[in-house]
Amino acid sequence: MSFDIIQHDFSKAGEASSNIKKVLKQLGIPSDTVRKAAVATYEAEMNIIIHSEGGVIELTVDVDKVKVVAKDKGPGIKDISLAMKEGYSTATSEIRELGFGAGMGLPNMKRCSDCFDIQSSESSPTIVTMIIYLKKAND
Repeated sequence: MSFDIIQHDFSKAGEASSNIKKVLKQLGIPSDTVRKAAVATYEAEMNIIIHSEGGVIELTVDVDKVKVVAKDKGPGIKDISLAMKEGYSTATSEIRELGFGAGMGLPNMKRCSDCFDIQSSESSPTIVTMIIYLKKAND
């Protein structure tokens, strides 16, 4: 599945993550995995809305994992290690007044993922790949 995310379209913020949550529940994915995927997707969705020129979120469900890939159209992240620090944000004061931009997006995405990868540079778009493994009943 693929969801287009539009820059600064706060009226649709959360739609992709809600749809992903609904689909995963319908597929019988364990609730803990559904929660992690929904939280990670919401954070990615908000980062695309707030910080980029738009992008896409892609969902792939396999027999042993859920994979969410968030790709934006740029601009990229100047300093990934700084962006990964809890509380660090480049959000404008207008975005913060809306209640967003607390600097927890990337750290929360990583925390909810079993595997987390971020590719970006100041001159390229950002691609975040998050994998959440499905737990077996005896795990």
